[in-house]
Amino acid sequence: MKITVVGTGYVGLVSGACLAEMGNTVLCLDLDPRKIEILKNGGIPIHEPGLDKVVERNVAAGRLSFTTSVEEAVAFGQIQFIAVGTPPDEDGSADLQYVLSAARNIGRLMDGYKVIVDKSTVPVGTADKVKAAIADELAKRGVEIPYSVVSNPEFLKEGAAVDDFMRPDRIVVGAEDPKAIELMRALYAPFQRNHDKLVIMDVRSAELTKYAANAMLATRISFMNELALLAEKVGADIEQVRVGIGSDVRIGYHFLYAGCGYGGSCFPKDVQALIRTGDEYEQHLKILNAVEAANNAQKQVLTTKVLKRFGNDLSGKHIAIWGLAFKPNTDDMREATSRVVINDLITNGATVCAYDPVAMDEAKRIFQDQSGLTYAENPLDALKNADALVIVTEWKAFRSPDFDEIRQRLSAPVIFDGRNLYDPKMMQSIGFEYYPIGRTV
Repeated sequence: MKITVVGTGYVGLVSGACLAEMGNTVLCLDLDPRKIEILKNGGIPIHEPGLDKVVERNVAAGRLSFTTSVEEAVAFGQIQFIAVGTPPDEDGSADLQYVLSAARNIGRLMDGYKVIVDKSTVPVGTADKVKAAIADELAKRGVEIPYSVVSNPEFLKEGAAVDDFMRPDRIVVGAEDPKAIELMRALYAPFQRNHDKLVIMDVRSAELTKYAANAMLATRISFMNELALLAEKVGADIEQVRVGIGSDVRIGYHFLYAGCGYGGSCFPKDVQALIRTGDEYEQHLKILNAVEAANNAQKQVLTTKVLKRFGNDLSGKHIAIWGLAFKPNTDDMREATSRVVINDLITNGATVCAYDPVAMDEAKRIFQDQSGLTYAENPLDALKNADALVIVTEWKAFRSPDFDEIRQRLSAPVIFDGRNLYDPKMMQSIGFEYYPIGRTV
């Protein structure tokens, strides 16, 4: 099939590359000439493990190409994926300007039947707005051209997006038009040879499914974080609690790890957008409001522990931070807990030296005017003359470090662990002051 993908962010570039991997011919459109130039020169504008090889392989095979030409992109694919950003607006609702702009371009330029696929995460009712935008453009041209609008939400985890697309656990398609459904079924057939993973539903249900999935996962995280704070007060160990409840097959172990708060481009934005959708329909989502409040508070927990240990005035204190990205295997720092921790520590007088395996350039861009913050070339160098180490991201490289070397480099053997990487009793036995989340020491 010939496919156009509008947008070359995480969703668009991964989708385009993986669709090309299955033999389709894909043209990716982005209006940012810098991104397209990087892609045409063999680079990747985002950090996503394995994506570079898929892109390189399919560009070489002639199945994947890139353009800034809207005219070329609309003319190319019978299936047009819209995979542009939907950033939060000032009130927390999803900003649909880029989605609707893409829809208007399609309506302005299309000359034959198209299936327009909303791949971006969008609120309930967006497909109707996309359909109306296209209809309006066709009316301006005085032409009648058939088209269908489909909701096909993505369920990709940053850091594992390629594998998630190539081996999906479900493929949700919201559509009413039989012709569009058959095209989508044919498009996704190579991804489900083992068994049928296609879930066909109405468009609005598909739109709500994406938000519901992310909101449920965010709820599990915030629930465990609140239990972790209670565990500290009552003398319980949240890791033992996690094992105890996760063994119940109705609950399971996924997304039950307590920590210092979730971040990224999806959970915070999607929870806020779903809350605003509820407000719009006067169905106030009390649980999700609590989830958001609990997560915002959880991002302060590490700083609170540091202040309790060293006092509210951190002047003269130097803190090392391991981990800047919101999660491992990405350089994404959107809504990352590290941003809150660094700002709070510096506001209270401390200086900070940070390290992350891949997010250093992004951090330097975000904190370009931040005094009191420096960066290290490796984890151990970040510890030099530091009064404590704060762990914010659970990179694998941090899981089994040389503790003797850590002790020698730190001014004092103090670790605040926002991801519960180490065993508290072991840390105590080797002479560390260890401050995890929700665990007995």
